Amino acid sequence: MNRRRAIALLGIAAASLAGVTALAQDASQFPNRNVFIVVPNAAGGGLDFFARLIGAKLSDRLGRPVVVENRPGANGNLAAAQVTKSAPDGHTLLLGSIGMLTVNPAVVANLTYDSQRDFAPISMIAKFPLILTVNAAAPVRTVQELVAYAKANPDKANAAASGPIFQVVQKMFEQQTGTTFAYITFRANSESMMALMRGDALMSLSDIGPATGPLQDGRVRALAVTSPQRLKSHPDVPTMAESGFKDMEVEFWTGLLAPSKTPPAILKKLQDEIIAIVTMPDVVEKLAAHQTFPAGNTSEEFARIIARELAQWADAAKKGNIKIE
Repeated sequence: MNRRRAIALLGIAAASLAGVTALAQDASQFPNRNVFIVVPNAAGGGLDFFARLIGAKLSDRLGRPVVVENRPGANGNLAAAQVTKSAPDGHTLLLGSIGMLTVNPAVVANLTYDSQRDFAPISMIAKFPLILTVNAAAPVRTVQELVAYAKANPDKANAAASGPIFQVVQKMFEQQTGTTFAYITFRANSESMMALMRGDALMSLSDIGPATGPLQDGRVRALAVTSPQRLKSHPDVPTMAESGFKDMEVEFWTGLLAPSKTPPAILKKLQDEIIAIVTMPDVVEKLAAHQTFPAGNTSEEFARIIARELAQWADAAKKGNIKIE
């Protein structure tokens, strides 16, 4: 090896070592100020609960205050803009969800963010299935009976829920069952449950929390859950697969993301903290009280889920001709 080539190789090695050292320093010095978790929903909502639960634990473990900042509106555009314009150093994070990151891109026009280009996944926090409920007076007790009733009584086949994500799931249900339901949109699933109890709607595919009270007092009836297995909280309710619709497995989720180009060492440090936090007994208990389940995973696993679901929901929206301005 000649002297010039040896010097060049030494230069490459030194540059690589410098890069590794810089990444290590990034992680060792992080955080050096307050960490902000930006939530694309108002205070008091479901995502806000996750942000504050995880933020308090993260603050204890990092030794720095973790501040929750609510930036609701514009289908997540406001929250996305704040995070993407922040320095990619781990001090400004996004509390993202399946709706914002994989459903909105399929159905909402004029989004200012790209889920894969603009964000670096850290780890999922929690996931939860949906529950299919009907008015207790409806003459159906299984999903198969609901499908048959909707086909025989198209004037009585309507569905209630809130937001574009539930509308897309409803359309998926219709595609797989060969049914058509008039869709009634509400501001919150608690309102859709009220419509179901009044008899203004026949069915609802919603998160479990708003349905718990009406189920307990017998005003609505559960037909199925969209989880892979039955739920411990509702052991008598079959899964959609058990009901004959194996492709209706759907679990909503929420997770933490950073601006793209955040150093891998910082992402790894935050990833490991989130995975540790969501397995803490008191965190698991609080998640369970909200009918949600811990879902900590690696950045790479989270990225694969986002990529897969972007394609899945885009396909469902295209087939259902769903577009929201």
